[in-house]
Amino acid sequence: MDYKIRLSKLALPLILLLASNSLHAAGGGAIIVDPGAKEGKHFDPKGKMPSKFTIELQNGLRKSLPFDDKTDFEEAKKGFIAAPAYKQIMAEAGNVAWDMGSYDYLLKEGENFDSIHPSLQRQAILNMAYGLYEVVPGKIYQVRGFDLANISFVKTNTGWIVFDPLTAKETAKAALDFINEKLGKRPVVGVVFSHSHADHFGGVRGVVDEADVRSGKVPVIAPAGFMEHAVAENVYAGNAMNRRMFFQYGVLLPRSPFGHVDQSIGKNTASGNLGLIEPSRYVAKDFESITIDGVTMEFQNTPGTEAPSEMNTWFPQFKAFWAAENITGTIHNIYTLRGALVRDPLAWSKHINNALYRYGTQAEYMFASHSWPRFGNQRIQDVMRTQRDAYAHLNNQVLHLANQGVTINEIHNEYQVPDSLKDKWHAHSYHGSEEHNSRAVINRYLGYWDANPATLIPLSPKDSAPLYVEMMGGAKKIMNKAKELNDKGQYRAAMEILNKLVYAEPQNQEAKDLLADTFEQIGYQKESPSVRNSFLAAAYELRHGMPSGVPPKSSGPDMIKAMSTELWLNSLGIAMDTKKVAGINFVMNLVLPDNGEKFVVELSNSALTNIKGEQAAKPDLTLTINRSELEKIMGGATTFDKLVADGKAKLDGDRKYFDILRSSIVRFVPDFELLPGTKSSAPDHHKASADPFEANDLADTSGG
Repeated sequence: MDYKIRLSKLALPLILLLASNSLHAAGGGAIIVDPGAKEGKHFDPKGKMPSKFTIELQNGLRKSLPFDDKTDFEEAKKGFIAAPAYKQIMAEAGNVAWDMGSYDYLLKEGENFDSIHPSLQRQAILNMAYGLYEVVPGKIYQVRGFDLANISFVKTNTGWIVFDPLTAKETAKAALDFINEKLGKRPVVGVVFSHSHADHFGGVRGVVDEADVRSGKVPVIAPAGFMEHAVAENVYAGNAMNRRMFFQYGVLLPRSPFGHVDQSIGKNTASGNLGLIEPSRYVAKDFESITIDGVTMEFQNTPGTEAPSEMNTWFPQFKAFWAAENITGTIHNIYTLRGALVRDPLAWSKHINNALYRYGTQAEYMFASHSWPRFGNQRIQDVMRTQRDAYAHLNNQVLHLANQGVTINEIHNEYQVPDSLKDKWHAHSYHGSEEHNSRAVINRYLGYWDANPATLIPLSPKDSAPLYVEMMGGAKKIMNKAKELNDKGQYRAAMEILNKLVYAEPQNQEAKDLLADTFEQIGYQKESPSVRNSFLAAAYELRHGMPSGVPPKSSGPDMIKAMSTELWLNSLGIAMDTKKVAGINFVMNLVLPDNGEKFVVELSNSALTNIKGEQAAKPDLTLTINRSELEKIMGGATTFDKLVADGKAKLDGDRKYFDILRSSIVRFVPDFELLPGTKSSAPDHHKASADPFEANDLADTSGG
């Protein structure tokens, strides 16, 4: 199957992510190349060019933003050694895993794209760095532009310590091969995972053999809690996150000035084989020093920042500070639009402050898992202080306004970044946005309710919208008013009324097309790629309906193996259709002899619960199966019935309860509507699973 989809002006067959065996960390999958991108042609026959209001806004930003500051470009180019002759990296499955060339339209010199926020265009060009770079002369190097993240190499007495080996085995291996080609072949003597997002560990099998890790030859170091969070952070709502990812990451947007231009912390994510090797050493203390082959590293644990499990690293011999994903070329997400637990900007700010005073006062080099390095102590301190203050100001000012009565439904229109931060590029919110980050802070402390009883138990949009449409005088009046608002550049006002109409009349294609036009202009005007992508991807689905095809798969053998039995049992409780088990009660003992685990699994009151380390005295049935065999079922490699027939699983007691559980489990598929009237007659997304011990796909665990 051809994974590289080329678009024409006449047809836009956006096929849902073609299946691969990797976890797509941030919107990987099909690489959609638009041949008209360099000519400035819109990829969509229904697509619109930037309006005069959008053009006026972009021109105003070009005059008001500090484009004379070229420091980032100088730092991004510094230390360049070489770029490979190729721009594509192939996956073992035969698809294109990585295609840096698909963004070459951005390199057209002197081109200002009115369909891209000028600040975002600048960031997108900065992220076009491709090749091998020297960070600390003779000691630390990075390969950039091979994946969403950077892969870093620290030169030891005899080899390399690899920091954050990307998302995919293929891109990580290509990076290792390239640095060895240019600087001389050296063995990998250590690997560091800075945090628990897949674009920072998924390519580990491309740089190290698991046998060398298990033997102790090559240590793999990670922060405490890494394994749990690497698998568990997004499992429970994983199917919903995968679907929402299509919007935030513009999964199916062509790479075009009118589509996907950047992902703020990198271009996109590779679509290859994702792996996971369990670390051999964990950093548990706040500060902990480890020396590998002559290189001393002090690790700073920073839990609750960009990831639940994350750490920075200080190299005292080199006066170099590794900022992981805590300090990059953007203010990050406090809330990621694909869905995740809200992060803590105050804790984030305090961890940066600790790093500033412990390391920043003496650092001469600062590099990270995304973006480009910073050079010189004054520059490093400025970037660290700026980002520290940006997160602190967000937290404090939002709560200041909340304590004066500003609600979650108003804060995004009230919160303002101070001018002193607006003038610094490294304080701009590309990965996050002031709009959704400010709402996230209130949500973290006060929750989703704005304290108006009218919004506490609202009607569903599909139920309330017809009343609004009726009271506004019907579809024709709404359409006329929306066109008038659009003609005046009042896109958010037009969106407000058109959204009601589309919910009330989901088959009204004229209304959906007009809402799509409105979304498109809003998307063009947004600095944050996540916000831009969400509006542009929604516009596509309103115009053409949801894409059809094979849903993305986001699990693999390593991820399933790393999933705890308890986490898997918890996920079964989510996958169970409670209506099918109403009034049924049973108690099951689960025994896993090879690892000594025991559980009681109980169904009562339509809830499936489990408790580890216990056994019921009088169970209705007992299931005995080795964890190693259970993993084969979880990964779809075999079935429970086959294992019973082969004598590798045993069920004692009344089997009917097991079969009841089996019949109640559904397998989620991310093919549900996010916008009304966009789904064709497709199969129901609640699909029965062939076996209750068949794992639901794990969710994306990127840093989004």
